[in-house]
Amino acid sequence: MSFPHLEFGSPWVLALLLLLPAWWAWRRRRRPPAIVFSRVGVLANGPRAGRAIARALLVARNLVLVGLIIALARPRSAGRAEQSTTEGINIIVAFDISSSMLAEDFQPQNRLEVARDKVKQFIAMRNSDRIGVVAFSGEALTQVPLTTDYPVVMAAVDNLQPGQLEDGTAIGTAIATAANRLRDAPGNSRVVVLLTDGVNNRGSIDPRTAAQAAAAFGVKIYTIGVGTEGMAPVPVGRGVFGLRYENRPVEIDDALLTDVAKRTGGRYFRARDAAALQRITEEIDRLERTPVRTRVYTRYSELYRWPLGIALLALALELSLAAWRGPLP
Repeated sequence: MSFPHLEFGSPWVLALLLLLPAWWAWRRRRRPPAIVFSRVGVLANGPRAGRAIARALLVARNLVLVGLIIALARPRSAGRAEQSTTEGINIIVAFDISSSMLAEDFQPQNRLEVARDKVKQFIAMRNSDRIGVVAFSGEALTQVPLTTDYPVVMAAVDNLQPGQLEDGTAIGTAIATAANRLRDAPGNSRVVVLLTDGVNNRGSIDPRTAAQAAAAFGVKIYTIGVGTEGMAPVPVGRGVFGLRYENRPVEIDDALLTDVAKRTGGRYFRARDAAALQRITEEIDRLERTPVRTRVYTRYSELYRWPLGIALLALALELSLAAWRGPLP
Protein backbone atom coordinates (compact mmCIF):
# COMPACT_ATOMS: atom_id res chain seq x y z
CA MET A 1 0.00 0.00 0.00
CA SER A 2 1.47 3.33 -0.99
CA PHE A 3 0.65 6.96 -1.52
CA PRO A 4 2.63 9.60 -3.42
CA HIS A 5 6.01 9.65 -1.66
CA LEU A 6 4.51 7.58 1.18
CA GLU A 7 4.31 3.87 1.82
CA PHE A 8 4.03 1.43 4.70
CA GLY A 9 6.58 -1.17 5.70
CA SER A 10 3.89 -3.44 7.24
CA PRO A 11 0.71 -2.46 5.41
CA TRP A 12 -1.24 -5.51 6.68
CA VAL A 13 -1.34 -3.91 10.15
CA LEU A 14 -3.70 -1.26 8.75
CA ALA A 15 -6.37 -3.97 8.52
CA LEU A 16 -6.82 -3.51 12.28
CA LEU A 17 -8.46 -0.15 11.51
CA LEU A 18 -11.37 -2.08 10.02
CA LEU A 19 -11.92 -3.85 13.35
CA LEU A 20 -12.31 -0.63 15.34
CA PRO A 21 -16.04 -0.04 14.49
CA ALA A 22 -16.87 -3.62 15.52
CA TRP A 23 -14.87 -3.25 18.73
CA TRP A 24 -16.62 0.00 19.66
CA ALA A 25 -20.04 -1.54 18.92
CA TRP A 26 -19.17 -4.43 21.23
CA ARG A 27 -18.02 -1.98 23.92
CA ARG A 28 -21.29 -0.04 23.72
CA ARG A 29 -23.34 -3.20 24.27
CA ARG A 30 -21.30 -4.03 27.41
CA ARG A 31 -21.38 -0.48 28.82
CA PRO A 32 -23.19 -0.26 32.19
CA PRO A 33 -26.38 1.86 32.21
CA ALA A 34 -24.99 4.24 34.82
CA ILE A 35 -22.36 6.90 34.32
CA VAL A 36 -19.90 7.04 37.21
CA PHE A 37 -18.24 10.28 38.23
CA SER A 38 -15.69 10.57 40.98
CA ARG A 39 -16.23 14.30 41.28
CA VAL A 40 -19.59 15.76 42.15
CA GLY A 41 -18.39 19.04 40.64
CA VAL A 42 -18.81 17.60 37.19
CA LEU A 43 -22.52 17.06 37.81
CA ALA A 44 -22.83 20.56 39.08
CA ASN A 45 -22.00 21.81 35.62
CA GLY A 46 -24.97 19.94 34.19
CA PRO A 47 -25.39 17.10 31.74
CA ARG A 48 -23.71 19.01 28.92
CA ALA A 49 -20.35 18.99 30.69
CA GLY A 50 -20.63 15.26 31.29
CA ARG A 51 -21.45 14.57 27.66
CA ALA A 52 -18.57 16.78 26.46
CA ILE A 53 -16.10 14.94 28.66
CA ALA A 54 -17.43 11.59 27.48
CA ARG A 55 -17.05 12.64 23.83
CA ALA A 56 -13.53 13.95 24.52
CA LEU A 57 -12.62 10.61 26.08
CA LEU A 58 -14.02 8.78 23.07
CA VAL A 59 -12.05 10.95 20.63
CA ALA A 60 -8.84 10.60 22.66
CA ARG A 61 -9.18 6.84 22.84
CA ASN A 62 -9.81 6.63 19.09
CA LEU A 63 -6.72 8.73 18.43
CA VAL A 64 -4.66 6.45 20.68
CA LEU A 65 -5.74 3.32 18.85
CA VAL A 66 -5.53 4.79 15.34
CA GLY A 67 -2.11 6.35 16.04
CA LEU A 68 -0.71 3.10 17.44
CA ILE A 69 -2.00 1.08 14.48
CA ILE A 70 -0.53 3.51 11.95
CA ALA A 71 2.79 3.60 13.82
CA LEU A 72 2.92 -0.21 13.84
CA ALA A 73 2.30 -0.16 10.06
CA ARG A 74 5.64 1.69 9.75
CA PRO A 75 4.83 4.67 7.53
CA ARG A 76 7.81 5.92 5.60
CA SER A 77 8.63 8.23 2.73
CA ALA A 78 10.35 6.62 -0.23
CA GLY A 79 12.83 8.54 -2.33
CA ARG A 80 14.14 6.97 -5.53
CA ALA A 81 17.75 7.69 -6.38
CA GLU A 82 20.01 6.70 -9.27
CA GLN A 83 23.77 6.30 -9.18
CA SER A 84 25.56 6.24 -12.52
CA THR A 85 29.09 5.01 -13.01
CA THR A 86 31.17 5.16 -16.18
CA GLU A 87 34.13 2.98 -17.04
CA GLY A 88 35.53 5.24 -19.76
CA ILE A 89 37.08 4.34 -23.11
CA ASN A 90 40.80 4.52 -23.86
CA ILE A 91 41.36 6.40 -27.13
CA ILE A 92 44.61 7.19 -28.91
CA VAL A 93 44.41 9.64 -31.82
CA ALA A 94 47.20 8.84 -34.29
CA PHE A 95 47.70 12.03 -36.33
CA ASP A 96 49.60 12.22 -39.61
CA ILE A 97 51.80 15.35 -39.66
CA SER A 98 53.65 14.66 -42.90
CA SER A 99 54.20 17.62 -45.21
CA SER A 100 51.41 16.48 -47.55
CA MET A 101 48.91 17.35 -44.80
CA LEU A 102 49.47 20.98 -45.85
CA ALA A 103 47.72 20.28 -49.16
CA GLU A 104 45.00 22.87 -49.70
CA ASP A 105 42.21 20.72 -51.08
CA PHE A 106 40.04 21.36 -48.00
CA GLN A 107 39.44 25.03 -48.75
CA PRO A 108 39.49 27.53 -47.14
CA GLN A 109 41.93 25.57 -44.94
CA ASN A 110 44.48 22.86 -45.56
CA ARG A 111 44.07 19.24 -44.47
CA LEU A 112 46.05 19.71 -41.29
CA GLU A 113 44.01 22.65 -39.97
CA VAL A 114 40.69 21.00 -40.78
CA ALA A 115 41.77 17.70 -39.21
CA ARG A 116 42.96 19.47 -36.05
CA ASP A 117 39.63 21.29 -35.70
CA LYS A 118 37.58 18.12 -36.17
CA VAL A 119 39.74 16.11 -33.77
CA LYS A 120 39.31 18.80 -31.10
CA GLN A 121 35.54 18.70 -31.63
CA PHE A 122 35.66 14.93 -31.26
CA ILE A 123 37.58 15.26 -27.98
CA ALA A 124 35.06 17.82 -26.72
CA MET A 125 32.24 15.31 -27.32
CA ARG A 126 33.83 12.70 -25.07
CA ASN A 127 33.04 12.29 -21.39
CA SER A 128 35.09 10.34 -18.83
CA ASP A 129 37.28 8.84 -21.55
CA ARG A 130 41.07 8.72 -21.41
CA ILE A 131 42.55 10.23 -24.57
CA GLY A 132 46.12 10.37 -25.84
CA VAL A 133 47.80 11.66 -29.00
CA VAL A 134 50.46 10.02 -31.20
CA ALA A 135 51.96 12.13 -33.98
CA PHE A 136 53.56 10.37 -36.94
CA SER A 137 55.13 10.98 -40.30
CA GLY A 138 58.32 9.07 -41.12
CA GLU A 139 58.41 8.02 -37.46
CA ALA A 140 55.95 8.10 -34.56
CA LEU A 141 56.08 9.87 -31.22
CA THR A 142 53.64 10.00 -28.31
CA GLN A 143 52.66 13.64 -27.76
CA VAL A 144 50.25 13.04 -24.85
CA PRO A 145 49.79 9.74 -22.95
CA LEU A 146 46.30 8.66 -21.96
CA THR A 147 44.69 11.32 -19.79
CA THR A 148 41.35 12.87 -18.92
CA ASP A 149 42.86 16.36 -18.97
CA TYR A 150 41.16 17.39 -22.22
CA PRO A 151 42.60 20.96 -22.35
CA VAL A 152 46.10 19.45 -22.38
CA VAL A 153 45.12 17.06 -25.19
CA MET A 154 43.58 19.88 -27.25
CA ALA A 155 46.65 22.05 -26.75
CA ALA A 156 48.85 19.21 -28.01
CA VAL A 157 46.62 18.82 -31.10
CA ASP A 158 46.89 22.57 -31.75
CA ASN A 159 50.69 22.32 -31.70
CA LEU A 160 50.92 19.52 -34.28
CA GLN A 161 52.92 20.72 -37.31
CA PRO A 162 54.78 19.14 -40.22
CA GLY A 163 58.54 19.16 -39.71
CA GLN A 164 58.43 18.03 -36.07
CA LEU A 165 59.45 14.52 -37.19
CA GLU A 166 61.20 12.98 -40.18
CA ASP A 167 58.97 13.33 -43.23
CA GLY A 168 57.11 10.40 -44.77
CA THR A 169 54.22 8.19 -43.73
CA ALA A 170 54.96 5.31 -41.33
CA ILE A 171 51.48 3.91 -40.74
CA GLY A 172 52.73 0.63 -39.23
CA THR A 173 54.95 2.45 -36.75
CA ALA A 174 52.07 4.72 -35.76
CA ILE A 175 49.77 1.74 -35.12
CA ALA A 176 52.44 -0.06 -33.08
CA THR A 177 53.15 3.04 -30.98
CA ALA A 178 49.45 3.66 -30.30
CA ALA A 179 48.75 0.00 -29.50
CA ASN A 180 51.70 -0.09 -27.11
CA ARG A 181 50.21 2.86 -25.25
CA LEU A 182 46.88 1.05 -24.99
CA ARG A 183 47.98 -2.48 -24.13
CA ASP A 184 48.09 -1.87 -20.35
CA ALA A 185 45.28 0.71 -20.21
CA PRO A 186 42.55 0.08 -17.61
CA GLY A 187 39.11 -1.05 -18.71
CA ASN A 188 38.02 -3.17 -21.65
CA SER A 189 37.62 -0.57 -24.41
CA ARG A 190 40.74 0.43 -26.38
CA VAL A 191 40.43 2.44 -29.58
CA VAL A 192 42.83 4.01 -32.09
CA VAL A 193 41.59 6.75 -34.43
CA LEU A 194 44.21 7.04 -37.19
CA LEU A 195 44.13 9.97 -39.63
CA THR A 196 46.42 9.93 -42.67
CA ASP A 197 46.54 11.30 -46.21
CA GLY A 198 49.12 9.01 -47.77
CA VAL A 199 50.49 5.55 -48.30
CA ASN A 200 52.83 3.63 -46.03
CA ASN A 201 56.34 4.51 -47.25
CA ARG A 202 58.44 4.66 -44.09
CA GLY A 203 59.11 2.54 -41.03
CA SER A 204 60.14 -1.08 -40.57
CA ILE A 205 56.77 -2.33 -39.26
CA ASP A 206 54.19 -3.60 -41.70
CA PRO A 207 50.79 -1.96 -41.00
CA ARG A 208 48.91 -5.26 -41.28
CA THR A 209 51.25 -6.96 -38.84
CA ALA A 210 50.89 -4.03 -36.45
CA ALA A 211 47.10 -4.22 -36.78
CA GLN A 212 47.15 -7.95 -36.02
CA ALA A 213 49.20 -7.31 -32.87
CA ALA A 214 46.84 -4.49 -31.87
CA ALA A 215 43.85 -6.83 -32.25
CA ALA A 216 45.59 -9.28 -29.90
CA PHE A 217 45.70 -6.49 -27.29
CA GLY A 218 41.96 -5.87 -27.76
CA VAL A 219 42.56 -2.62 -29.67
CA LYS A 220 40.02 -1.50 -32.27
CA ILE A 221 41.28 0.79 -35.05
CA TYR A 222 39.23 3.35 -36.98
CA THR A 223 41.17 4.62 -40.00
CA ILE A 224 40.38 7.87 -41.81
CA GLY A 225 41.78 8.76 -45.23
CA VAL A 226 41.99 12.55 -45.52
CA GLY A 227 42.06 14.03 -49.03
CA THR A 228 40.07 14.65 -52.19
CA GLU A 229 40.18 12.64 -55.42
CA GLY A 230 42.53 13.40 -58.29
CA MET A 231 44.96 16.28 -57.88
CA ALA A 232 45.60 18.60 -54.93
CA PRO A 233 47.83 21.68 -54.45
CA VAL A 234 50.74 20.68 -52.21
CA PRO A 235 53.44 23.08 -50.91
CA VAL A 236 56.85 22.19 -52.32
CA GLY A 237 58.97 25.07 -50.99
CA ARG A 238 59.14 28.79 -50.41
CA GLY A 239 59.41 31.47 -53.05
CA VAL A 240 59.56 35.25 -53.05
CA PHE A 241 55.84 35.52 -52.32
CA GLY A 242 55.60 32.69 -49.78
CA LEU A 243 54.93 28.99 -50.24
CA ARG A 244 55.10 27.51 -53.72
CA TYR A 245 52.47 24.90 -54.62
CA GLU A 246 52.32 22.14 -57.18
CA ASN A 247 49.33 20.02 -58.13
CA ARG A 248 50.14 16.47 -57.20
CA PRO A 249 48.03 13.30 -57.30
CA VAL A 250 46.19 12.36 -54.09
CA GLU A 251 47.51 8.97 -53.03
CA ILE A 252 45.66 7.29 -50.19
CA ASP A 253 45.95 3.54 -49.78
CA ASP A 254 42.26 2.81 -49.26
CA ALA A 255 42.77 -0.95 -49.47
CA LEU A 256 45.43 -0.95 -46.76
CA LEU A 257 43.47 1.30 -44.42
CA THR A 258 40.34 -0.81 -44.93
CA ASP A 259 42.26 -4.02 -44.17
CA VAL A 260 43.87 -2.53 -41.05
CA ALA A 261 40.50 -1.47 -39.67
CA LYS A 262 38.83 -4.78 -40.58
CA ARG A 263 41.48 -6.85 -38.81
CA THR A 264 40.72 -5.09 -35.52
CA GLY A 265 36.93 -4.86 -35.79
CA GLY A 266 36.99 -1.19 -36.72
CA ARG A 267 35.97 0.71 -39.87
CA TYR A 268 37.61 2.75 -42.60
CA PHE A 269 36.25 6.16 -43.56
CA ARG A 270 37.19 8.43 -46.45
CA ALA A 271 37.01 12.17 -45.81
CA ARG A 272 37.01 14.04 -49.13
CA ASP A 273 36.16 17.40 -47.59
CA ALA A 274 35.74 19.12 -44.24
CA ALA A 275 32.02 18.28 -43.99
CA ALA A 276 32.74 14.59 -44.57
CA LEU A 277 35.42 14.61 -41.88
CA GLN A 278 32.93 16.20 -39.49
CA ARG A 279 30.39 13.45 -40.19
CA ILE A 280 33.05 10.78 -39.72
CA THR A 281 34.16 12.02 -36.29
CA GLU A 282 30.51 12.21 -35.23
CA GLU A 283 29.94 8.66 -36.48
CA ILE A 284 32.94 7.35 -34.52
CA ASP A 285 31.63 9.20 -31.47
CA ARG A 286 28.32 7.33 -31.83
CA LEU A 287 30.03 3.98 -32.40
CA GLU A 288 32.26 4.31 -29.35
CA ARG A 289 30.05 5.56 -26.56
CA THR A 290 31.14 5.40 -22.94
CA PRO A 291 29.28 2.54 -21.17
CA VAL A 292 27.14 3.84 -18.31
CA ARG A 293 25.96 1.59 -15.49
CA THR A 294 22.98 2.87 -13.52
CA ARG A 295 22.08 1.54 -10.09
CA VAL A 296 18.61 2.44 -8.85
CA TYR A 297 17.96 2.31 -5.13
CA THR A 298 15.27 3.56 -2.77
CA ARG A 299 16.02 5.60 0.31
CA TYR A 300 13.46 5.42 3.13
CA SER A 301 12.75 7.89 5.91
CA GLU A 302 10.77 6.37 8.77
CA LEU A 303 7.72 8.43 9.76
CA TYR A 304 6.29 6.30 12.57
CA ARG A 305 7.28 8.91 15.18
CA TRP A 306 4.48 11.24 14.05
CA PRO A 307 1.50 8.89 14.57
CA LEU A 308 3.18 7.47 17.69
CA GLY A 309 3.57 10.97 19.10
CA ILE A 310 -0.08 11.76 18.40
CA ALA A 311 -1.10 8.50 20.08
CA LEU A 312 0.96 9.29 23.19
CA LEU A 313 -0.48 12.81 23.44
CA ALA A 314 -3.99 11.43 23.04
CA LEU A 315 -3.23 8.82 25.73
CA ALA A 316 -2.02 11.51 28.11
CA LEU A 317 -5.21 13.51 27.43
CA GLU A 318 -7.39 10.45 28.00
CA LEU A 319 -5.67 9.59 31.27
CA SER A 320 -6.00 13.16 32.48
CA LEU A 321 -9.71 13.29 31.64
CA ALA A 322 -10.27 9.83 33.14
CA ALA A 323 -8.49 10.79 36.38
CA TRP A 324 -10.66 13.88 36.67
CA ARG A 325 -13.91 12.18 35.57
CA GLY A 326 -13.60 8.80 37.19
CA PRO A 327 -13.27 5.18 36.12
CA LEU A 328 -13.03 4.55 32.38
CA PRO A 329 -16.23 3.25 30.81
